[in-house]
Amino acid sequence: MYDLIIRRAKRTDGSLTDIAIQDGKFAAFGTLAADATARQTLDLQGKVYASAGWIDSHVHCYPKSPIYHDDADLIGVACGVTTVADAGSTGANDVDDFYQITRTAKTNVYAFLNIARTGIVTQNELADMSQIDKAGVRDAIARNPGFIIGIKARMSSSVVGQNGIKPLVRAKEIQQENDDLPLMVHIGNNPPNLDEIADLLTSGDIITHCYNGKPNRILSPEGVLRDSIKRALSRGVLLDVGHGTASFSFEVAGLAIKQGILPHTISSDIYCRNRMNGPVHSLATVMSKFFSVGMTLTQVIDCVTSHAADALRLPAKGRLEVGADADLTLFEQRFAPQVFVDSEGQSVKGESLLVPLAAVVAGVTLLTEEGKSAHVF
Repeated sequence: MYDLIIRRAKRTDGSLTDIAIQDGKFAAFGTLAADATARQTLDLQGKVYASAGWIDSHVHCYPKSPIYHDDADLIGVACGVTTVADAGSTGANDVDDFYQITRTAKTNVYAFLNIARTGIVTQNELADMSQIDKAGVRDAIARNPGFIIGIKARMSSSVVGQNGIKPLVRAKEIQQENDDLPLMVHIGNNPPNLDEIADLLTSGDIITHCYNGKPNRILSPEGVLRDSIKRALSRGVLLDVGHGTASFSFEVAGLAIKQGILPHTISSDIYCRNRMNGPVHSLATVMSKFFSVGMTLTQVIDCVTSHAADALRLPAKGRLEVGADADLTLFEQRFAPQVFVDSEGQSVKGESLLVPLAAVVAGVTLLTEEGKSAHVF
């Protein structure tokens, strides 16, 4: 007997599959025998999509942060998201507390450690180089194996003050001294110039806010990809959306995607204010915006499943494979006129919206508000 069987789930290619889960892992896919039994069975009737659990690789969910904070489950399982990675809300001073808080969450929570010991307590945490304590970072990583999955450096003028590129140089040193953990780099207004930033990055590093509409963006004034970004991409640097309150432009995203510059990961940069007041609202809303700039359902889902798992180096997540963690997102794609707004205040008309109905975490089914009113459960 399995713990959970999901029958007639729709995959993004339109095919149907049964899914069996045992002991928090995927146990079988395909057409299961009619007499296969489980403690719980869901029949999706071919009407509901099932993908690997959605991963939001850039959120802010340390509830004690004075600037960017939220509850992990409100931006996670309540929105159909099974895994979140907090992007530098905490540094070495507070990450242990953050870890303890997340132990009660139903959502899988990981953290990028801010290279500043205080994390984001102020908006200019890297304006004082003494905030970057290599030993403190090393010790925090050692105390929290499996929770800290990378480091974060916010490289925009309001954050670094007069220090220019120096905090990123220090971040690369820290990375090399700590098993080359993934490095996520926030880009925004210059200085430092994006070309300086891009030329320091190496394979697996993540540029977040990749489609921001600020002058220091990935496209030249003529609308073509900067040479420095071309070189970075050729080295294996990854592009992450990190929508946020001020970091996503439909114009930039549309121009880039027309040139084949797709995001590797789609993330929300969500926290309480942009969740409640917009323009973010949820990862599903951010994902839905990408249909309006030319991406397909399969491409969008890959960005929050297998691509995100690879970027965060979480090999047991992000794929529908026997033996992988049994995390699923059950969702519908509803077709009706939509109006989406970017971080620049510009609106775009869309035709479809992704609506998560449930998050399945380690085999446990957690319905969203939409899911509670759906007729398939």
